[in-house]
Amino acid sequence: MTLDLHKLEHLVAVAEEGGFTRAAERLHLSQQALSTSIRTLERYVGVQLLVRGHQHVAPTPAGQALIDDARALQAQAHAALERARRVGRGQAGHLRIGHTPAVTAEEVVDLLTRARTEEQGIQAHVRQLFPDELRDQLLTGACDLGLSRSMPADTGLTRARIAEHRLRVAVPAGHPLAAHPTVALADLSGEPLTVWGESGSSAYTDLLIGLCRQAGVEPDTQRNPVQGTPPITAVSATGRIAFVTAPPGPAAGGAAQVIDLDPPVHVPVHALWPAHTTCRDRDVFLSRAGDVPGGSAGGRAPEPVAPGCRPRSPRTEPSAEGDT
Repeated sequence: MTLDLHKLEHLVAVAEEGGFTRAAERLHLSQQALSTSIRTLERYVGVQLLVRGHQHVAPTPAGQALIDDARALQAQAHAALERARRVGRGQAGHLRIGHTPAVTAEEVVDLLTRARTEEQGIQAHVRQLFPDELRDQLLTGACDLGLSRSMPADTGLTRARIAEHRLRVAVPAGHPLAAHPTVALADLSGEPLTVWGESGSSAYTDLLIGLCRQAGVEPDTQRNPVQGTPPITAVSATGRIAFVTAPPGPAAGGAAQVIDLDPPVHVPVHALWPAHTTCRDRDVFLSRAGDVPGGSAGGRAPEPVAPGCRPRSPRTEPSAEGDT
């Protein structure tokens, strides 16, 4: 017997649904057939994969390990099938990219332009996703590549830093700082700061707060009530300041002003993709789009480096895990 992808799908469904009844409904199987499939898989693996309780079913440590790898295998199988179909139809290369709101659509386009994907016959499809959605779509094979500021590489995912952007501050057009050519982080003391996730639940927010604290500023943060909108929109709508990566100058039709920070501060762009998968179009993008290699951050070991990245100039960058 070889490892059956269908049985792995059954295991994943039972774990995600927390029981056989809902998993059987999801898979359009009888509960008896599903139970038999899981028992067969357990006999093949040689260890118990699920703890069966009266009200709930949960994976054992061995079962969770197999589930994590099963998601990556399913993603690779799905990608292989889709690529074969596209090749058979004579279609161009196809790269599905998801990005979190912290990485703007303009920045994604810039990376695609740098990678010259069109010249390589690659058709890119880009969509904004919240981190949990992006993680799920990467693990299920619905996305080939994810771009974020600092989402962690969960089990089944690989991560590499491929770029970094200069951080700036956006203020309402009538703000006293709007006339300044540059500002220091220390100048933001007492200013209400819009963020896109609560401190402690979004490490990109924690990174920004950490930058302020390093400058001796305890920021007054408030979560943006409208999620998924560009940072500039929040500034013009709320009257609060925000950290952005947009170019300096007037923005939002003149309703906001983007100002350089001095000294400069940079934030990363990380690429994430399903581990143990192959994708020619993704590899082409990674080899051409990156402008920095993965480096040591916060005393951690270097991350995997996207091929073809050019050397990064020394910059101080606080470590972060998570995104918003």
